[in-house]
Amino acid sequence: MRILVLGSGAKDHAIAWWFSQSRLIDGLFVAPGNVGTESIATNLSINPSSPQEVYQACLENIIDYVFIGTEAPLFTGVIDYLNERGIDTFGAPSRALKLEGDRNFSRTFTDRHNIPTPTHHVFEAEEPLAAYLKRHTGERFVVKSNTIAPSRVMIDSSDYDALMNFAKSLFPTGSIMLKEHLGGLPVTITLLLDNNGYLMLPPSSDYMKAGEGGLPTGGMGSICPVPLQEEVLKSLVETIIEPTLYGLKVERMAYKGVLTISVIITKKGPILVDYHVRFNDPAAQAFVPLVRTDIIDILNAMKNDTLSDLKLEVSTKSSVALVVASAGYPEKPVVGKELEPIPAALMLNAFQGAPFYFFGGVNAMNGKLLTTGGRCVTVVGIGKNIMDANKNAYKGVKFISFPGSWYRADIGDSFFEN
Repeated sequence: MRILVLGSGAKDHAIAWWFSQSRLIDGLFVAPGNVGTESIATNLSINPSSPQEVYQACLENIIDYVFIGTEAPLFTGVIDYLNERGIDTFGAPSRALKLEGDRNFSRTFTDRHNIPTPTHHVFEAEEPLAAYLKRHTGERFVVKSNTIAPSRVMIDSSDYDALMNFAKSLFPTGSIMLKEHLGGLPVTITLLLDNNGYLMLPPSSDYMKAGEGGLPTGGMGSICPVPLQEEVLKSLVETIIEPTLYGLKVERMAYKGVLTISVIITKKGPILVDYHVRFNDPAAQAFVPLVRTDIIDILNAMKNDTLSDLKLEVSTKSSVALVVASAGYPEKPVVGKELEPIPAALMLNAFQGAPFYFFGGVNAMNGKLLTTGGRCVTVVGIGKNIMDANKNAYKGVKFISFPGSWYRADIGDSFFEN
């Protein structure tokens, strides 16, 4: 099978690496790819969000299957365009995109199917939002765009000025959603779907802020798997997962692909925060190295609607994913900084026992590695438990250095500290 993965970020590198481990492929391509994917696949210089360019690339490279785990190509109609022309794909079709692309729709969806969510309100303009916040002075809220927002950008605060200023930056692109703040453990649940059921990948817990109490980011780290108690997992399935899949089916939005569910495990039980119709970053980088089942076997089961019968083989080890970012991220990342040379074996993820290195905002130019974005490299440590994985991630991050580089120093700490 000849595979094309669309994307250029760290999670796309992780997915391409996952494919590269398969015994069932005879061609691997990534568009446009990055400096990390070029050693395991053929990078194609096309626009992954252009249905026409992707289709032409499929014809020229005799592609059997196109895998989309990132958001941009989904929202430009690549899936539908390819399917209409007979090319198999992994990703949500247009009829399902509003589950992520319109947060107000997703909230009415959860209301219809009695799925627990935070109290929420949608505002179209500044004045009614300001009036509402003044009536609830001192209360803590989350503000985020009501439409698709790259990197899950939001603010969580009780400060009126901070909430209003952030909302003002979003209003030019559309309405905003105001949600109550929830305290608890954040968990990312990644489900692979077919017409008869689902397969749950190892759950993770993501660190979304630049630091404890810092600015929101696209994700600065993740641990996997999250140690969930049996009763919590049962409640998660019964109150969120099963009602969601039922709702997708009866509302004719069911599809074959991935559905990522962000939840908070509160004292009252699991509460749904958001749906994503693609993989989340850095959760994907954390769980991919732990999955032992051949990805092609998973996709074949999906095609045959037998996912729920597939026994997923997962390592008994744990992972800690640590994101190295540029100076100024998340507000104004400084780019064009040169990375110090990285040992070739580490670049290839070929050194047994070493951390994994998944590249995002990094590009090669004239034999040098230069930063091109805010989140540059995800270092993933593997260990017998979270503490061990944490140690290996922080040992491995020493090989990633460039002027202004930074990372959180506490990823995974809360899971093993007393």
